[in-house]
Amino acid sequence: MSALPDLRLELACPSPVCGVDEAGRGPLAGPVCAAAVILDHDRIPSGLNDSKKLTAKVREALDAEIRQSAVAFCVAFASVEEIAELNILHATGLAMRRAVEGLGVAPAFALIDGNYKFKLPCEIRAVVGGDGLSLSIAAASILAKTARDRLMVEMDAVYPGYGFAGHKGYGAPTHMAALKRLGPTPIHRMSWGALKAMFEDA
Repeated sequence: MSALPDLRLELACPSPVCGVDEAGRGPLAGPVCAAAVILDHDRIPSGLNDSKKLTAKVREALDAEIRQSAVAFCVAFASVEEIAELNILHATGLAMRRAVEGLGVAPAFALIDGNYKFKLPCEIRAVVGGDGLSLSIAAASILAKTARDRLMVEMDAVYPGYGFAGHKGYGAPTHMAALKRLGPTPIHRMSWGALKAMFEDA
């Protein structure tokens, strides 16, 4: 059984420290989302973990607990247009910067999931697999994932027939079949090679 994330990384950093993570770098549709969280070390919700290891029901419950107990949190997006203009890596960095800048308490340090050192308004450390190591990054991963999933459920009502509520914009077979049948929507990432190839002769 793998170990759960803890506060060792946070305690080695200047305080206050925020965890930062993203959701939605891989999908064919929808924005990329990032969250930043400064946890109250005396009020940490039980069961915090990498959002990918949790069920949707558990994520939703923890999302509410994090929002209620954290010292500060912020969720931010970068749009499909910004992804096309900047590329997905730099759009992710933009969403992360917006999330950190939106915190009600200015962090002295940020722990970022992954290996890329995005430029943020404080000192940073990139942590590969950070959502499974740091409780702050795990909390951020949950907020980012739940916020983006909620948005994609809303997009399912705006653009019916694509199944966004189920696959959340990822390249599932049902999504690809709907694209071939219905064509792209304004929230599809047409700058991506897979979609360009599908529709370049359309």
